[in-house]
Amino acid sequence: MPQGTLFPKSLLSPTILTGISSQGGPDQEDQGTTLSRESIHAVERDGLVYLVSENYSYKSEAYYSILEREILGQRIIPSTSSILDAFVVPICLERAHHEGIPVADYSISQSCIPVPAVIYGLNYFACTSHFEVLQEDAREREMIRHVTNNGKYPFCAQRLDKGVRIARTVSIFGRVACQDQELADISARVWECFRIPLVEIICLSAPSGTCLSALCPVRYSHLSKVEKAILKAFLSRQEFL
Repeated sequence: MPQGTLFPKSLLSPTILTGISSQGGPDQEDQGTTLSRESIHAVERDGLVYLVSENYSYKSEAYYSILEREILGQRIIPSTSSILDAFVVPICLERAHHEGIPVADYSISQSCIPVPAVIYGLNYFACTSHFEVLQEDAREREMIRHVTNNGKYPFCAQRLDKGVRIARTVSIFGRVACQDQELADISARVWECFRIPLVEIICLSAPSGTCLSALCPVRYSHLSKVEKAILKAFLSRQEFL
């Protein structure tokens, strides 16, 4: 397991955080932790710097900030290598699988595939949050053209068998605010694998279990009130009991 955790090991076990409110005290946004669009926040603990951003993608401001710190020899989380791996779906799934995380079966194609399925673009400009769900209707080819930029690039496809649904949750330092224990478990394991402080986790959930489908960026504005409270608590170095 990776070392240099933000909290004692006992606090890194799969945990669902509920009942946290930003009320009852001064609002953290009034204390210099405003979650404004594209803002980047650094939290230092035990010689490690944790960089929190809503966009870690390649060539983003956060990516270059992390790269600069790595060149200077600073201990920074997440690493540029984790970022590059996390947001290319096949690489993400292979790395996660290697760490024992249950992942979705996938294939790579540039043409039609068995439906229903969820597909992610694999071109330079693709963002994992902009996936498409193919059903048995006339829009299938249109969606594939959109994801592949008219057939110029391949896509990653994951079959949606009967009874499988897409489940999404926001992971904040490996913690979630939802009530789904399986999502909480995967979130904690994804944190140990990639060390990305703020990321949305997309899973395929079936009666037989839940598996990782992809990781994608998440905007501060899309966080729920509880999720914002959790993130502010981390940024202000508050401890969870």
